[in-house]
Amino acid sequence: MQYTILILVLPLLSFIILGLVDSKWKPQVAGTIGTVVLGIITALSYYTAWEYFTTCKINGVYEKVIPMHLEWVRFTEFLHIDLGILLDPISVMMLVVITTVSFMVNIYSLSYMHGEKGFQRYYAFLSLFTFSMLGLVIATNIFQMYIFWELVGVSSFLLIGFYYTKPSAVAAAKKAFIVTRFADLFFLIGILILSFYTKTFDFGILTAEHTTAFAGSAGATFLGFGVISWAMAGIFIGGAGKSAMFPLQIWLPDAMEGPTPVSALIHAATMVVAGVFLVARFFPVYYFQTPEVLHGVAYIGAFTALFAAVIACVQTDIKRVLAFSTISQIAFMMVALGVSGYEGHEGTGFMASMFHLFTHAMFKALLFLGAGSVIHAVHSNEMKDMGGLRKYMPITNWTFLIACLAIAGIPPFSGFFSKDEILSASYEFSPYIGGIMTFVAALTAFYMFRLYYSIFWGKDYSVKAAAHGHGHDDHGHGHTPHESPFAMAFPLIFLASVTVLIGIIHLIPGLPHFGEFISSTGAEYHIQIDSTVAIMSVVIASISILVATLMYRKPTTTPDKLAKTFSGLYKGASNRFYIDEVYLFITKKIIFNSVSRPIAWFDRHVIDATMDGFANTTQWVSAKTKGFQSGQVQQYAYVFLLGVLVIAAIVIFI
Repeated sequence: MQYTILILVLPLLSFIILGLVDSKWKPQVAGTIGTVVLGIITALSYYTAWEYFTTCKINGVYEKVIPMHLEWVRFTEFLHIDLGILLDPISVMMLVVITTVSFMVNIYSLSYMHGEKGFQRYYAFLSLFTFSMLGLVIATNIFQMYIFWELVGVSSFLLIGFYYTKPSAVAAAKKAFIVTRFADLFFLIGILILSFYTKTFDFGILTAEHTTAFAGSAGATFLGFGVISWAMAGIFIGGAGKSAMFPLQIWLPDAMEGPTPVSALIHAATMVVAGVFLVARFFPVYYFQTPEVLHGVAYIGAFTALFAAVIACVQTDIKRVLAFSTISQIAFMMVALGVSGYEGHEGTGFMASMFHLFTHAMFKALLFLGAGSVIHAVHSNEMKDMGGLRKYMPITNWTFLIACLAIAGIPPFSGFFSKDEILSASYEFSPYIGGIMTFVAALTAFYMFRLYYSIFWGKDYSVKAAAHGHGHDDHGHGHTPHESPFAMAFPLIFLASVTVLIGIIHLIPGLPHFGEFISSTGAEYHIQIDSTVAIMSVVIASISILVATLMYRKPTTTPDKLAKTFSGLYKGASNRFYIDEVYLFITKKIIFNSVSRPIAWFDRHVIDATMDGFANTTQWVSAKTKGFQSGQVQQYAYVFLLGVLVIAAIVIFI
């Protein structure tokens, strides 16, 4: 399977060509090059998945395949950094997810980004991101993953700040970069601690079932916890930064300042699941070596899921609703990993997490692209500027509805099966965690259909436009909404079809199901629906949808009344519970004013003043002594005579 190196080489070449070649090309040329390259990579990824799952199963177990491996830097006899390609069930699954969504986004962007200044730059950045994300998931060792991890961060920074003349976009890009770099510091520290005690970076050695790599850390503790626990906690913090887990979630909502297709690609389907993939890659280490850290993952995930879902219920910007929904759903995956057992192979939670990662990538990318289609039609992100759009945009309406049903957990759509498995695993771990996740699932159904009805139902858009005097757009054209062109509609239809088909496949006996392929140990796992949990979750989701229908399908005063009744909660959720303000207070008032300013004063007036004093003294002495080299013979004779007299006096009197 050496051809898999092309999956990395092709997007890198696309980035180099689009980034360095003359930008006077017609936009269609740059877009076509980027899209064709992504189409080839997608085909290669599908072929890789087909070949892997049909030929690499030995004695009922999917073997790990390393088609390319070379040593890059050697530190000691045992510790060295290698570069290579690792194919196993979860990495092959990620290849399919990344390339599929990237390809759809490239096609969609041909129309959505048409006419934008920097069109070629945009496609160059998309290629760089795809290269970085693909390199991350097929890395053979933790340091190689870290290299691509940082490249993903750079790509995200560039794409969020694509509109670099827009101050809010620049601020959002910097915020995302700084927050994730802060988390990545802990990731790097975790890598260094782990490699110091295990003498390896290699995933194969670290995650082997009977590995002896951790023998050297036995008994080594710090502040009452094992050093490996600290290392794995640091690695998780790195993943929490990328996946926007509390309290590092503050960057993701602001990242919506980037182009909407970027939100679909990076902030819904690929980059934000990198943290989930990281924990999944190290799952045997977390489970066997640091179970307390794994349980911490579950608790942090549960709180984040609830926190983000509550905020999503009151947001008015459709992209920010989806952003907080993404935070909540990524937290679902983290909870599933945190509550998972092992039993000879990864348990229900692990499979459910990977399954939900796959299904969520499809329907959340569909939701973001659907939101982009709506924004493209009405030139606004705000729900108040929308309504009744189902009449004008039937394709967007139906595909968006399918995605909403999927994320709400309504059968037979794909989200039902993956979310049901997560709820089952949560209840097996703890009824409290299970209860929290069920409540979050109910909130998810509510806020998604609040979003759906606000966009496609409610007061008709034409009535709102007339009331606000928005009869024409900024270019003077008629402002009647219309369905998006084919390049934007096709990805919606494709992703909606995947969302439906994955669910239907799980209802047909005899067909291979997702869980049979995805265990990182290669052991098969068959999804078994817990009828009690399934019925309960469907009933709760249906009630939530009914409530949203009554409140938002037609204009009512109920939302305003509830906002006034629960004004404190509503105001807090509308302002993201003031977490951003807390960060600003800590950084500006405490760190900058109380810590940084005194240190800066000490640096300028003590350290710098001391060094300046040494320099001034040296200069003064130099000025006084340089006269001794005046070139005047009389002065030299005088100094010589004076010196002789002083020496004579010393000899005589001493």
